[in-house]
Amino acid sequence: MNIVFGLHNLLRQPPRPRALTIGNFDGVHRGHQAMLALLINEARHRGLPACAVTFEPHPRDYFAAVRRQPQLAPARIATLRDKLAELRRCGLDECVILPFNARLAALSAETFIEDVLLRALQARYVLVGDDFRFGAQRRGDYALLDAAGAARGFDVARMLSYEVHGLRVSSSAVRAALAAGDMAAAAALLGRPYAISGHVVHGRKLGRALGESGPGRGDGFRTLNLRFAHWKPAASGIFVVQVHGLDPSPGAAPLPGVANLGVRPSLDPRDVNGGRVLLETHCLQWPTRVQQALAAAAVPGEAYGRIIRVELLHKLHDERRYPSLDALAAGIAQDCADARAWWAAHGPHVAHHEA
Repeated sequence: MNIVFGLHNLLRQPPRPRALTIGNFDGVHRGHQAMLALLINEARHRGLPACAVTFEPHPRDYFAAVRRQPQLAPARIATLRDKLAELRRCGLDECVILPFNARLAALSAETFIEDVLLRALQARYVLVGDDFRFGAQRRGDYALLDAAGAARGFDVARMLSYEVHGLRVSSSAVRAALAAGDMAAAAALLGRPYAISGHVVHGRKLGRALGESGPGRGDGFRTLNLRFAHWKPAASGIFVVQVHGLDPSPGAAPLPGVANLGVRPSLDPRDVNGGRVLLETHCLQWPTRVQQALAAAAVPGEAYGRIIRVELLHKLHDERRYPSLDALAAGIAQDCADARAWWAAHGPHVAHHEA
């Protein structure tokens, strides 16, 4: 999938007609997937590349910052990395990312059609959802877009809401499920387990000292740390998880674990990650060569920089503030025990969910 960031980069490329859809695509849930499948089918029929146009940041993030009302910003389901990965998996040919800024926010609906859809994107087919709005103050709607298409020679189509068991599938519904810790409901809406991916980054390296078998052994609760590149994740708390990508062996199964997604209230906010949201995952079992490194009290440094994907399967509880490091270590040990009990009850078939 070709990725283009910004209209200026798009305009540098040779012009080519496109079939496209426009949206935030936060989570790339089953409704998005159905729309993208329809877009790709139409694009193939017309001999056009299938393109998704999306925004970064989310428009509501932008307006929340402008108005200094952070409560207006939506909780973020997926990072940009994960959104692009899912759009690629859907089979798109191209994704155009438009920085949502003051200039874009000020474009009238008519100017958006003229400058963005026609001049920059060379739109020949545009597919939108039934609630699609665009342009300054959201004054553009399907009727305006359809009339412009008829006048300017591009086709416009609208897809009605997608439902699962009578429930409209939407990013808002996914956010609600994640906020409630209902990971099964979130997976049903997404069509896959909720997951976060990224590069493993350095932390304070405190976990290895918590619960270690002896002073200086460093064999305690080692964690794989991923940054969640948004201050307001849709999910937070302690989760039973499985990790893909740590073991590069062909056919390697995902690794069971327990993870904390949040801001770590028991730790100093001035830590190396600056109080940013982290997903910290402790594997309940490690690949063989990492186990050997752990036995030698060595740091599994080969994990740093590796891209892994962590699926959040079951929520144990919200983040807790512990009064001491000893209490924190005891809390983590209990979380590990609860995670092992969950795995024992749900069987190994869960861990072998396809990547």
